[in-house]
Amino acid sequence: MKSLPERIMEHAEATPEATPICPPALLHLGRRGAVNQALSRLARSGRLMRICQGVYMRPIQTRFGRCAPSVHKSLQALSELWGETIVPSGGGAANWLGLTTQNPIRSVYLTSGRNRRLYFGKHPVDLRHAPRWQLAAPHRKAGVVIRALAWLGPEEVEDSFDAVLPQLSERELDELAAARAVMPRWMAEPLSDRLTNG
Repeated sequence: MKSLPERIMEHAEATPEATPICPPALLHLGRRGAVNQALSRLARSGRLMRICQGVYMRPIQTRFGRCAPSVHKSLQALSELWGETIVPSGGGAANWLGLTTQNPIRSVYLTSGRNRRLYFGKHPVDLRHAPRWQLAAPHRKAGVVIRALAWLGPEEVEDSFDAVLPQLSERELDELAAARAVMPRWMAEPLSDRLTNG
């Protein structure tokens, strides 16, 4: 009969990249204590990666050896697992929109959940709890604009709107306009002025 770690690895290898592997989903293979112990042993040996407490993922085999699964795919899967919104932080959003040339040194994402640090091999990713308005329009360009402006702050809002609004499609402008209800006043008012007079 196969050992518990071998059966866990069979289960893990049958899942797509970035599938979270958590003890409760493995209780059909053994008792909770034994499952926890087997997962820890598999993580120590490098056959699984411990992303955070109670969450493991299978490393991906590449021609350069084993590496962490895609951070993007992993965060999508964790967002579903935890029932949270997880989006890139404002610093990365501002850089992507061309509003700053600064490249964020650390990988930071905003979440509707609690603060956590995740590890993808040696690459840490911080999840920081954010207010609801900063999580508006997740995975949409309108949301990227909101998070970029939140990061840049009220002093930069006028110039940033002048730079960003011409880049947006009609639909993206509508999505941004719809999000005004949750924006802070310092962001919503200059946006309204530009949409009215634009």
